[in-house]
Amino acid sequence: MAKSLEFGAFMEKFTLQPSPSLHQLPLSGLTFAVKDIFDIEGYVTGFGNPDWARTHSAATTTAPAVMDLLKGGATCLGKTVMDEMAYCMYGVNKHYGTPTNPCAPDRVPGGSSSGSAVAVGAMLVDFSLGTDTGASVRVPASYCGILGFRPSLGAISTVGVVPMSQSFDTVGWFAQDPVILNRVGRVLLHLPDVDPIQPNQIIIAEDCFHLSSVPSDRTAQILVKSIKKLFGGHSVKHVILGDYVKDRVPSLQHFMDKENQDQEDNIPSLAALSSAMRLLQRYEFKNNHAEWVTQVNPQFGPGISERIWDAMKVTGENVDVCHSVRTELCAALTDLLGDHGILALPTTPGEPPKVQANPSTLDLFFSKPFSLLSIAGVSGFCQVSIPLGMHHNVPVAISLVAKHSSDASLLNLVETLYDTLKEQIELLKE
Repeated sequence: MAKSLEFGAFMEKFTLQPSPSLHQLPLSGLTFAVKDIFDIEGYVTGFGNPDWARTHSAATTTAPAVMDLLKGGATCLGKTVMDEMAYCMYGVNKHYGTPTNPCAPDRVPGGSSSGSAVAVGAMLVDFSLGTDTGASVRVPASYCGILGFRPSLGAISTVGVVPMSQSFDTVGWFAQDPVILNRVGRVLLHLPDVDPIQPNQIIIAEDCFHLSSVPSDRTAQILVKSIKKLFGGHSVKHVILGDYVKDRVPSLQHFMDKENQDQEDNIPSLAALSSAMRLLQRYEFKNNHAEWVTQVNPQFGPGISERIWDAMKVTGENVDVCHSVRTELCAALTDLLGDHGILALPTTPGEPPKVQANPSTLDLFFSKPFSLLSIAGVSGFCQVSIPLGMHHNVPVAISLVAKHSSDASLLNLVETLYDTLKEQIELLKE
């Protein structure tokens, strides 16, 4: 098949057959693709950059996450395009091209797991593997109109995955079907089959939805109506998340002083949270890759180059405060959610940018999304992005966040909710 017919999703096509088995396996008959950040024996892991591929040898082993999927019965069809060194959220790659967003071809697909999201959105595979450090599964899932799951930090092995920032790196996955999303999750997370646990409260982050350019009747209200239909109205609660975080995460005050954004344009405490997250990411990225970057002096695309060289200048100053923020936020959100609570917020606050947008414009565009995306990132909680159809010809999505190690419950909830959400979307059209 010509690359143009594959939406530019694949870096390299090949077939890895599942492990033979006498028994029916959970992923039998399913196909998947893998972001070019995972090691596969005999193939060079390209990390989104030709200079990286040129200066690294073929992998001698396959990443455990990929092996689990093969052992689960799935067939791998190849590696997918990604943003360079996983250091972007746009899905634009100067060297290998920008995969075409199947829902909105004039819009970016989101990154850095762009090709993996596009492969699923274009129905080239049943599911795909990506990684999510800053938001590299959740953003492309939202922009491409598919399901995307970021698991609890540390829940899935990152061995054989090129590190970006270990305090945030997770192995995530995409699917169009919530049943497949759940089945893949159970294999990757090594989960037993258990009866679903009904959430005792769904907490709507009111201020986060106010950030969104999409009307709440296309996001929050669809979720609320679905929850009430399935579980009853008593389970829906509301919170001003920014105020809660400000009160319960005192170490954020250090970063609040540096925020000069208006309340109407952002949520100061969450903007501060994203500042802490980005500082720690840059520091860890530098520790992981400074030697290679400075020795090779690789060719990077516009926007990426500036970001990477800025990271090379970061010192260890205030990194200890970032770790305090992580500890405090995890405790605060654990208290907020209780035993089986779920936090609801927009995955991103606006529509995907146009493909031709200027990189500097894109950086400004992504300041608000980082505020929302840093909640699960800094806490280490699990999050799923759920598509809610199209609004003004671009995809719309909502996210659900659950406590660390509540991945099984969150996957089950998505499967339970999905059809009801679709019904509510259809009712709006009538």
